[in-house]
Amino acid sequence: MSEYKGIVIKSTGSRYSVLYEDNKHIQCNLRGKLKLEGFKTTNPVAVGDKVFFEINNDGTGVINRIEERKNYVIRKATRLSRQKHIIAANIDMALLVVTLAEPFTSTGFIDRYLVTIDAYRIPAKLIFNKYDIYDSEQLEKLEELTSIYEPLGYDCHAVSAKTKFNIDEFESLLKDKTSLLSGMSGTGKSTLINTIDPSLNLKTRSISKAHGKGKHTTTFAEMFELKNGGRIIDTPGIKEFGLVDVEKNELYHFFPEMRKYFNKCKFDNCVHIHEPGCKVREAIDEGEIHYSRYLSYLSMLESYDDYRRR
Repeated sequence: MSEYKGIVIKSTGSRYSVLYEDNKHIQCNLRGKLKLEGFKTTNPVAVGDKVFFEINNDGTGVINRIEERKNYVIRKATRLSRQKHIIAANIDMALLVVTLAEPFTSTGFIDRYLVTIDAYRIPAKLIFNKYDIYDSEQLEKLEELTSIYEPLGYDCHAVSAKTKFNIDEFESLLKDKTSLLSGMSGTGKSTLINTIDPSLNLKTRSISKAHGKGKHTTTFAEMFELKNGGRIIDTPGIKEFGLVDVEKNELYHFFPEMRKYFNKCKFDNCVHIHEPGCKVREAIDEGEIHYSRYLSYLSMLESYDDYRRR
């Protein structure tokens, strides 16, 4: 039986939609043996995986093996103890859609995302959507956040899907790249994709007026081909990222502003909380590290301890 190569563009848990030669699509299952090879995640195959498969007589496919991944992003399946979930694989760039109103994205959420992405060495950018509804206070907040994150290497882009403000700039970021698009529910991820390519016609829903939070519209991660040659992976709205594969004493390595103090503290095992001779704490006191970032770091350390206790 002939073997074909394709890329997984949608995963619904048990079935996978695969794009292959001449823009053909096929629905695939996993070969039973592949499921038993010791994968310690809730999903052995993820969107973005390059797979080899055979075609059955009924026109469906069977995935035999997965090509080695260039990279991947994992989050903790928060309701399943010690379980991990692969969000996507083989990514060129990660974009976090942030909103400062309807709903508000906290710096804690932003920092958790950036640490997760940094742990897998994927370039990340922040996309501040709904610029058209920001008042003077929110515009000041946008300026403050830009001043925090851009010096750390995270480009910040203000856009509006509604008014198409800076949409050309957003679209150019995606050209010829495979990008992961993430964010809380209601930040407008699907609307942004529809704005740059209306033919995709992704489902969108309004913000809940009662709670000011987004309603889930994307149920499963899915990859879309863009007209400019790029591919974008839309993900379900995520309430939080659970850190995995990061040891407690290594966490600060994934904060660029803390990483530069590697091996400069008095104690090699310093976790930068109360140890004497801590260069990170000195940098905070001197304004070299923004205090909101340090608070995020402490929160992640606390989450790590809670996870280990469970």
